Amino acid sequence: MQQKLTSWIPVPEHSDFSIYNLPYGIFSKDSHTPRIGMAIGEHIVDLKRVAEAGLFHDLHADLSVFDRTSLNDYISLGKEVTTEIRKRVQQELCDEHSSLKEMSSAIVQQSECKLHLPVKVGDYTDFYSSIEHATNVGKMFRDPENALLPNWKHLPVGYHGRASSIVVSGTPVQRPNGQLKPDDDKPPVYGPSQRLDFELEVGFIVGKENQLGNSIHVQQAEDHIFGLLLFNDWSARDIQKWEYRPLGPFLGKNFASSVSPWIVPLEALDPFRVQGPEQNPEVLPYLRTQGKKNYDINLEVDLQPQGQPEPTTISRTNYRYMYWNMVQQLVHHTSGGCNVRIGDIMASGTISGTDPQSYGSLLELSWSGSTTLKLKGGQERTFLEDGDRVTIKGFARKDDIRVGFGEVTSKILPAKI
Repeated sequence: MQQKLTSWIPVPEHSDFSIYNLPYGIFSKDSHTPRIGMAIGEHIVDLKRVAEAGLFHDLHADLSVFDRTSLNDYISLGKEVTTEIRKRVQQELCDEHSSLKEMSSAIVQQSECKLHLPVKVGDYTDFYSSIEHATNVGKMFRDPENALLPNWKHLPVGYHGRASSIVVSGTPVQRPNGQLKPDDDKPPVYGPSQRLDFELEVGFIVGKENQLGNSIHVQQAEDHIFGLLLFNDWSARDIQKWEYRPLGPFLGKNFASSVSPWIVPLEALDPFRVQGPEQNPEVLPYLRTQGKKNYDINLEVDLQPQGQPEPTTISRTNYRYMYWNMVQQLVHHTSGGCNVRIGDIMASGTISGTDPQSYGSLLELSWSGSTTLKLKGGQERTFLEDGDRVTIKGFARKDDIRVGFGEVTSKILPAKI
């Protein structure tokens, strides 16, 4: 059992940002340049100020990284250094005699700060790793008796997404225009998507590079994963349906993906490791993992129409049921010699559970528009309407330890005509 820790900074009982967490983000206050911070309760620890106080002087690392506008250079210090930095900050926050208590500039209120995209994303890959989600989609659009394609249980299916349109939580999302085919017997038309959807996902940040031509071995893969964040891979289902054959997602996906501003380091999630589902048939040797590679993370989605005072929670599920885990995703991604870079994001794909209340997209919740969701205030939905706000939340909890991700939230704006 993990040692009980208590911070001298007050942390609300149900805060995602406990002393056991200390996620990383990029923040700015007033007119100051954005820089690196750690979240604790309702506060942010300014790591630049902590470094200036000498807490890390003996680490033989470039301490100017704390003044950067993304976490990439900090992550590049390596886990040996970043884990030690997190450990020291954690110890200082538990020490009633810490010098940080006298440094008012080192601890700031989150409410007084702006949060920014935490990493500079060079590349982004989206997987398709929830067997429940893949089965649901297969039942809807293919043979219900053979919902999964023949390759699905042999490799983590994925595609390369668009990194330039990844935005931080709070950034509005414009309804995309595109080619639509509402009538099978008529030519396509161009206009705003009518079947706009969210996708509940968790993404991980690459924390260590490999050289082009070299694959990452399954036993070393976790050394290349820095941390996790929440991910909403917005989807225009009608645009996607018309365009995806034969090469897969394109305009139906590349208009926006939203991420939470805080990255939870992998070591903070150690208490929540669990065994994943049994993989049958047995996967090829290069994908075989040992030990607990899945994580018990509760996930939920809220939908709030414009003008409605309260959101409706429309989905509750858990990350633990993912068929393909992060290690397998990364190993397969590099198995042909692809080089990954620090700051790259790899997303899980839509996360769905076994019952209808745990589906991770409106495509499934409305079963491709055939049923409606009842919301508070009497409204109904099959897909998203303009003014709707979607919020994804996630947290892990075991005994008295809670480690959360905060939220990723965005409002839908009308299409530009």
